[in-house]
Amino acid sequence: MSRRAPLLPLLLLLLAATATVLTTAAAPSGGGAAAASDFIRRSCRATQFPSVCVQSLASYGGSPSPPRSPRELARAALSVSADRARAASAYVGRLCAGKGSGVAAKGAGKAAAGPVRDCMENLADSVGHLRDAAQEMGGAGMAGRAATPAFKWHLSNVQTWCSAALTDENTCLDGLASRGVDAATRAAIRGKVVEVAQVTSNALALVNKTCVARCPELDVMHLLLVVAAEQLHT
Repeated sequence: MSRRAPLLPLLLLLLAATATVLTTAAAPSGGGAAAASDFIRRSCRATQFPSVCVQSLASYGGSPSPPRSPRELARAALSVSADRARAASAYVGRLCAGKGSGVAAKGAGKAAAGPVRDCMENLADSVGHLRDAAQEMGGAGMAGRAATPAFKWHLSNVQTWCSAALTDENTCLDGLASRGVDAATRAAIRGKVVEVAQVTSNALALVNKTCVARCPELDVMHLLLVVAAEQLHT
């Protein structure tokens, strides 16, 4: 019996930790713009490019209806990514049409036309994937319990579209390595596409966090059962 005595205090400690996780997983309901901005900053810590994440979502912190849950924030991040990808695609399209300004536009000649046009198409595909992901993220299927097969299926769709968007963006960058693309054009397009890839990567990280934030009780309860089993066998 003495060997099992530490079990109850340990379980109580883990339950207290569960309450803390559940409290911090979602945005605070009050506090207005300051609370929303703080929620964004805390959530962005889980991304690969936190400063880019905070900057890209800053306008949502002061909006009349700011994101108040990991799901809403992930959807906002996907929308930002789609907008950035659309703007980058339009920029590359102007270079293809010779309507841009500066050295990059002049350098996008016949030799570069193929890779640059391919990049524009890659970005257009990325826009479509990100819009699909944002729509799925805001759909009724994502409003259910995180542990259900339906939720996991919808989440998998969002993750797949995000990954496809990242692949499109990286394919664009790989194509710019062609010898037919001059340095100025490559640098101009790369700057736009890298920015898109970073916000897309951040969006995917926030998407993945929705499951962690919405079902921590499952992992903690599993841990409780493991600890209890180990205590009973000591």
